[in-house]
Amino acid sequence: MLRNTFGLIYAGEQNINLRELVYLRTVGALPVGGRYRAIDFILSNMVNSGIRNIGVIAQRSYHSLMDHLGSGKEWDLSRKNDGLFILPPFSSAENMGTYRGLVDAIKGVMGYISRSKQQYCILSGSYTIFNRTFDDMVEYHMDSGADITMLYNEEEADFFKGERYNDVRLHLNDDGRVIDLEINATTSDSKKVGMDTYVMRKDLLEYLVEDCMSRGKYNFVSDLLMGNLNRIKIMGYEHKGYVGRLHSVASYYKINMDFLNRDVQDHLFYSDNQIYTKIKDEVPAKYAKTSNVKNSLVANGCIIEGEVENSILFRGVYVGKGAKIKNSIIMQNSEIYNNSDLEYVILDKSVNIRQGRRLIGDEVFPVIIRKGAIV
Repeated sequence: MLRNTFGLIYAGEQNINLRELVYLRTVGALPVGGRYRAIDFILSNMVNSGIRNIGVIAQRSYHSLMDHLGSGKEWDLSRKNDGLFILPPFSSAENMGTYRGLVDAIKGVMGYISRSKQQYCILSGSYTIFNRTFDDMVEYHMDSGADITMLYNEEEADFFKGERYNDVRLHLNDDGRVIDLEINATTSDSKKVGMDTYVMRKDLLEYLVEDCMSRGKYNFVSDLLMGNLNRIKIMGYEHKGYVGRLHSVASYYKINMDFLNRDVQDHLFYSDNQIYTKIKDEVPAKYAKTSNVKNSLVANGCIIEGEVENSILFRGVYVGKGAKIKNSIIMQNSEIYNNSDLEYVILDKSVNIRQGRRLIGDEVFPVIIRKGAIV
């Protein structure tokens, strides 16, 4: 159990490739899998590792994030000592409340970091979906004598490459040391992709951030990591298992469809490490005699009177008689009325699809209907 480690999650990512999905929320607050938010996975990973002091750096549009996290009681982080700390931006002589990069964001919460009593820090983003504990990674970090250890997985290039966000490719020597990094490379011979998760000593993080800020450098990967490859020892540590990255609308759609795969479900939700989320007590889903549901995730509170196939339905969704939903993602409290036809569609929260409407998208370019819209 990592009692001597605190967690720091950067939830201020602004990825324009996600379009309407992040107009009113951060990437970390993006709903996934019928009942979760993206940040639930990294937050649960830290809690399952025994970390009891976790700070979440917010930047803009973080109301949804704060509403979801609350006091942190679902993650057992509502406690007298340590716990969950949401760290919103603030104006100062050095910035106007808008961070110029992750380094600038860490500098903005340096007071929280300096007050943390733990010796080590796990720094992570909020847009990567995976399930693991960090005990073995921290042990490897100490045994290898590394200054920084980066978590990565191996994967082939895919058609989302042109829309990648913060895609970091690692080049390692035979000892596992990072000798080169590539960011958003259009071509690369490396299959090792960074997972935006790092282990380091707290005092080293403080020093490197202050050093970058004094030189007017704000990007964590290109300035802090790549700028110090020859000065400090950076090691890579491989994660084996499912990894989903919220790079774009297409990758968001693919990750949710992956949740229908039994192997992915077993890895993410039926392992020894539970994924926690905000609890909402609602009645079970109701299936009418006219309903027909195949290979779908249906959350509690739904009322199904039509047909649903290969789809994700969040809490409180209504599907009317004769309506057909296929290969789609329907977020909380949306209503699809009689004889509507949806395929490859993403409905944000509280969308109203009127009777007889027909919306057809594509797997790599699904139709998105913004929050609260009436179609």
